[in-house]
Amino acid sequence: MSILIQNGQVIDPASGLNTRADIAIDDGTIVSIGKPSAGFKPAQTIDANGCFVVPGLVDACARLGEPGHEHEGMLDSELAAAVAGGVTSVVCPPDTQPVLDEPGLVEMLQFRAARLQLSRVFPLGALTRGLDGEALTPMAELTLAGCIGFSQAEHNMSHNQALQRAMQYGATFGYCLWLRAQDAALGKGVAASGPLATRMGLSGVPVAAETIALHTIIDLMRTTGARVHVCRLSSAAGVELLRQAKAEGLAISADVSIHNLHFTDADMGYFDTRARLTPPLRQQRDRDALREGLKDGTIDLLVSDHTPVEGDAKALPFAQAQAGATALELLLSATLKWAAQSQVDLLRALQVVTSAPAQLLGARGQGLGQLRVGGVADVCVYNPDASWAVKPEALRSQSKHTPFAFDMSGSEMVGQVKATIVAGKVAFQS
Repeated sequence: MSILIQNGQVIDPASGLNTRADIAIDDGTIVSIGKPSAGFKPAQTIDANGCFVVPGLVDACARLGEPGHEHEGMLDSELAAAVAGGVTSVVCPPDTQPVLDEPGLVEMLQFRAARLQLSRVFPLGALTRGLDGEALTPMAELTLAGCIGFSQAEHNMSHNQALQRAMQYGATFGYCLWLRAQDAALGKGVAASGPLATRMGLSGVPVAAETIALHTIIDLMRTTGARVHVCRLSSAAGVELLRQAKAEGLAISADVSIHNLHFTDADMGYFDTRARLTPPLRQQRDRDALREGLKDGTIDLLVSDHTPVEGDAKALPFAQAQAGATALELLLSATLKWAAQSQVDLLRALQVVTSAPAQLLGARGQGLGQLRVGGVADVCVYNPDASWAVKPEALRSQSKHTPFAFDMSGSEMVGQVKATIVAGKVAFQS
């Protein structure tokens, strides 16, 4: 299908392009940026006047419900939410039911996702069988099946020797390990340790739960040479450790979720379970450090951490409620909001949700997260001046729970998606 996107402000963080131009698309590929050739006859024209035309967003952490959690989310509902938010590629963790530890399961997930013709899906394979933290999975076979890395999701390794063995194997064959830095014993609480959690009578997760695990990961990286992506950093101390590891030259990267970037533990209010999240919301100094770390490049990516949760699992006392929030539709607006509040250049802001996560995907991400002639036609068109309030009933995700549904941070969401194109096909249009 041929598409012409007219009169938009084309912004590509990968090349630094920021100019008013048309984009011509044919057969899933961008054929021109600027004035299209005289012979180009589009089957569809999208008027992007007053809009920004940017690469499709790449969300490096989004749970999609399937397989095994269909009561919380289905591929069709969650990927429809993704394209409504301008997200054209998503990375899904392996903690499905059954766990993504067999090539056949990975292939089936990708087959189901491809049939929907919505966002692309990039699975993370389980690092250990059943995420038991002990026996390594057949990583070579999982990679051939489509996995772009290996993770324990929220599950810990059984002991540090098992982690060392996994990192040695990953380093030998060039696999990236996506690890959550959280100590198993210290990370069992439901809120960030501090005066507020104490007053509310909630079990706390100290900053040390993150820093102890991060110290272990970094020390083992030094001895194994492994490449590690740290998932959802949450503390100021963690940001500083990451900064030091990068200065040392270690092959480490990290992301932060939109929730920890925008909210603090004070936003739990009177035990509002919409703010029951993993990692927990921490104090303002932590949020400020995360914002600065993302701004200066210490933190590489911003993720939605989309985790659909059914209503009954949230309608429980705070400590018993299931952690998680719907967020795929909010990634773009949350990014723009952070940029405005932290005086971040728009190219850098878009980079953390486009070209930077695409680079982390490695060979399978080549051509994604950028706009270039001959490249993949994954495009998001959005109105930067449109403001909107998050209304749960209007969200396309099967799950409706999000802390953004009440305006805890003091202003409306900004930026509304007008059209999303995936592989040269219009997957969403408002």
